[in-house]
Amino acid sequence: MFSLGNQLARTCGGVDRRNFLRVGGLATFGLSLPQLLQAEATQPGSTRKDVNCILLWMGGGPSNIDTFDMKPDAPAEYRGEFRPIDSALPGLPVCEHLPLMAKQMDKVCLLRSVTHTESGDHTAANHYMLTGYPQRPDPSGQPANSLIYPAYGSVVSREKGWQNSMPPYVVLTGKPAGYMGSGYLGSAYSPLSIKADPNELKFAVQDVSIPDVVGTDRTSRRRTMLAELDQWQRLTDRKLEPLVDRDRFYQQAYDLITSSSAKRAFQLDEEPAAVRDRYGRHRFGQSALLARRLIEAGVRFVTVETHWWDTHQNNFKDLRESRLPNVDQFWSALLEDLDQRGLLKTTLVVWMGEFGRTPKVNGAAGRDHWAPTSTICLSGAGVKHGTIVGQTDGNCAFPVGMSHSTHDFAATIYRLLGIDSTKEYHTPDGRPVLVNYHGKPILEALS
Repeated sequence: MFSLGNQLARTCGGVDRRNFLRVGGLATFGLSLPQLLQAEATQPGSTRKDVNCILLWMGGGPSNIDTFDMKPDAPAEYRGEFRPIDSALPGLPVCEHLPLMAKQMDKVCLLRSVTHTESGDHTAANHYMLTGYPQRPDPSGQPANSLIYPAYGSVVSREKGWQNSMPPYVVLTGKPAGYMGSGYLGSAYSPLSIKADPNELKFAVQDVSIPDVVGTDRTSRRRTMLAELDQWQRLTDRKLEPLVDRDRFYQQAYDLITSSSAKRAFQLDEEPAAVRDRYGRHRFGQSALLARRLIEAGVRFVTVETHWWDTHQNNFKDLRESRLPNVDQFWSALLEDLDQRGLLKTTLVVWMGEFGRTPKVNGAAGRDHWAPTSTICLSGAGVKHGTIVGQTDGNCAFPVGMSHSTHDFAATIYRLLGIDSTKEYHTPDGRPVLVNYHGKPILEALS
């Protein structure tokens, strides 16, 4: 299944007969209003830096003390069941169940200094970490509000636009997390959301090709009809510029469903069997491989959403049997593959969730939500590889020394992507909003 946005597009003048015909024709292809495709026209692309991004989102919150911030000298009720092993980064032990990533840690910058206050609520924490903005009062002094802010990928969509007939922002997910959308920016900047499982034998992205019941001939005839309607309206419509813009949006829609490069990007069977095996023959492994193909095809920001990491019970069993082996396989394969193809120089890879887990194991052999400390991993373009930023105390409970806000983390992401985070946007009611709320990039993470 595929969706271009999940928010309602608003119009101030209703829908006239001509637009009704347009929507009816395009709806047959699975396309919605052209407002979904306005990103490129309304905002010229950034010329500062052309860096793409793959976000590996660990929804639910992965345990930092059981992965990359292990405390083998802590009491048993804190250190847990796993033992550390050496990694390619001297002085950095990692979990024994991450042997493949252990070999790739020289391509990673670990952030242990990012902290926030939303331990109790996945929803609020998702919004905070995926947008860089809280929805409640936080230590930075920003007041509480109910405004939904755009995810990083939607800001990229607005700033950089379409490329090679490919949408700028794609989310690969089986169970979408909240706040991966465009928020107050509107549905023009929503992601193309793909819910189909890339590991399925007959994986296909619905509506990226013209349905057989329509066919290319009927598609061409409908485009001809729309062109004739355009010509008629050009003779009667005094506002020619909006018409030109609408034509461009429909052209983008048509390009997406007819582009051979777009269809090819989704054809995982073109990959050698050995490559697919390396990523892992499961949903998450093939999603990571698909993310690489989409970046190559022209998509600018891809989010891969993985397992539910909310391990309140059976933390060690779940991590050992499924979570860690899967992520170890596809994440290490992605870094290795991007590096070998020369794509790591122009692609930022981010591994994170909405928060970490409690340092102390609970009575159900699980760990609960914990926002004061977590681990975020960065790789790729502009990142200072082989570094650790920040440290935690002996029980992995709180930062020691330097700490950074989520605003600072957001400013770091925008710096790496070449986006001016001091830029001012406006909400639908005209309220000015900064792309980033006075965050400062974490310079220790930047090369």
